[in-house]
Amino acid sequence: MNTPSPTRQLRNGLLLMVAVVAVGFEGYQIAGWPVLDSIYMVIITIFGVGYGETNEMTPELRIFTIGFIIAGCTILIYTVGAFINWLTEGQLQRLMGERKMEKDIEELNGHIVICGFGRIGRLLAEQLKSAEKPFLILDTDPKQIELIREAGFLYIEGDATEEDVLHKAHIEKASVMASVLPNDAANVFIVLSCRQLNPNLQIIARANQISSEQKLMQAGAHRVVIPAAIGADRIAHLILKPNAREVIEKDLHDNVFMEGLSEIGLEMDEIAISVDSDLVGSTLEDLETRGKHAFIVVAVRCKDGNTTIKPKLDTTLKPGDTLIVMSHIGVAPDFVRRMSKRELRYRGAAH
Repeated sequence: MNTPSPTRQLRNGLLLMVAVVAVGFEGYQIAGWPVLDSIYMVIITIFGVGYGETNEMTPELRIFTIGFIIAGCTILIYTVGAFINWLTEGQLQRLMGERKMEKDIEELNGHIVICGFGRIGRLLAEQLKSAEKPFLILDTDPKQIELIREAGFLYIEGDATEEDVLHKAHIEKASVMASVLPNDAANVFIVLSCRQLNPNLQIIARANQISSEQKLMQAGAHRVVIPAAIGADRIAHLILKPNAREVIEKDLHDNVFMEGLSEIGLEMDEIAISVDSDLVGSTLEDLETRGKHAFIVVAVRCKDGNTTIKPKLDTTLKPGDTLIVMSHIGVAPDFVRRMSKRELRYRGAAH
């Protein structure tokens, strides 16, 4: 038979205590005692104070009081014991959890250090967890520490600008450090400290002001992320290039694909086929042949809104179709651009 948890034992004890108090109070009320006297009698009986009765005790009421004393004292002892067990169990579990976490931190090697557990730090931690990458979080805010603890992430409560804290995080053995604090000055100081402690460390830093980007790069960051600029850039892409963005994000299920294309020298083009376009009636094979295979058609979005991923080469182009093509930056066929209603180019996050 399984033993109830300390929390359940405490809850059961409190419920029984309430029930016994209610029964005792009702018993003295039935005997004709005033409300205050009934409450007084219940209290001194349960806690065994030993004061005398305030009203006349009949033989029946004395028998009731004896049973009430036995039940009340028993439940009180049970509830107090459950409360002590609950406190001890919680303290013990937390102590064991902290010791296990310290051991796990000591065993870290080639891990990722996240400085700050705000909105960006939280999202970053969740993605790293999904990717099963070892990481450690540094933060000073007690509220954030509680959230980290509830999420089950490894953490150190301390200021990442202090070298002692960075040493505890084994920054010398880390592979990547991401400083995502909302304070640019603190991020610069952290980058400087980490670069000195680990020259081979890959450093990614957050900048809230565009003017801080150069400072962070000079301090030793490999990459600087400006959330406001990324947000504005994303909105612009959604406005200027909605079809290509939707195909990549919804149909290909890769939210960061577009931003990473420029890193390998590629771009996505969105080409609308107008009614008077010479491409109407051509097949994708004709199109790619005339373009000397300098690009590939990733998808075709028809006028009715249906999208075909990896279309067949014998697909015939119709007025109102939109082609999503991929090519090396700057080498998309000129004849395709001239025949499109609009010339739009997407080059990822590097601008």
